[in-house]
Amino acid sequence: MTPGPNGAADAFVHEGLFYRDPDELLAGTVPFVTGGLTAGEPVLVAMPGANLGLVRDAVGDADGVRWADMGEAGRNPGRIIPWVLQAFIDRHAGRRVRIIGEPIWAGRSDTEYPACAQHEALINMAFAGREATILCPYDVAGLDDDVLADAYATHPVLVDDAGRRPSPAYAPADVVARYNLPLPAPAEPVAALAYRFETLPAVRAFVAGHGQVAGLDEDRVDDLQIAVTELATNSVAHAGGGGVLRVWRTAEHLVCEIRDDGWLADPLAGRLTPAADGVGGRGLVIVQALCDLVRVHSTAAGTTVRLHMRRPG
Repeated sequence: MTPGPNGAADAFVHEGLFYRDPDELLAGTVPFVTGGLTAGEPVLVAMPGANLGLVRDAVGDADGVRWADMGEAGRNPGRIIPWVLQAFIDRHAGRRVRIIGEPIWAGRSDTEYPACAQHEALINMAFAGREATILCPYDVAGLDDDVLADAYATHPVLVDDAGRRPSPAYAPADVVARYNLPLPAPAEPVAALAYRFETLPAVRAFVAGHGQVAGLDEDRVDDLQIAVTELATNSVAHAGGGGVLRVWRTAEHLVCEIRDDGWLADPLAGRLTPAADGVGGRGLVIVQALCDLVRVHSTAAGTTVRLHMRRPG
């Protein structure tokens, strides 16, 4: 079992690795991978393409390592916990696993980043008590100081060229709350549709029409219809009987936004897949899987969920 920051054995360990260049990245990741293999622990390496290639070339072909391009698997940060990390941990139930996950890199947009920071904070809650060590690399040279400050707050253990130590700034709940902010108003023209139970079929047609105009292919239109219908149906059943759907286009995305009177009080809502025999709790997880970005603002006064689907080109 991996020792904790004080030398004690911890079931779940979440470390932030801070590197300045490729050499420091490899110095922090390759021994982590090879140490896991020596210990007989399954290893997942999920990093954006260039870094993934560096580590894979350094490790070489090795049984027991799964490689994933985080730029694809984690392009929606809300997809990473259920569909990347939890999926790997559950696949190896009863065994300790090691994971390298790099969800934040210099190419992440300002729109994506709040979901990334919340993701890193929620890992601690999602996997408490699980037999796993997750190491998250951070590019000190390429990321802003406020991003690094959030990393200190979301990782209980810090690793750099000075060694391994507890983070004095660890406060993941503060990060979750700090990014639970009203979403910025769109700069583009907005089309809106109020819906209730009897008008749910109109929601699918509304979304399909805007998806086609935005240039989404048929499969992506279908995905967006499923995601929006999941949210709208949840509004009808649990959030006052209805809500408002708004749609607009940016240069990169078709954006669909659902507003209703419900409250997602659990910050892990949509971030963990329910047990196979579980009832309910699947809607938001499905939404995270289907969309390229999901942003959420939720308080006792109501909830806004904003879905982004990349437009071709």
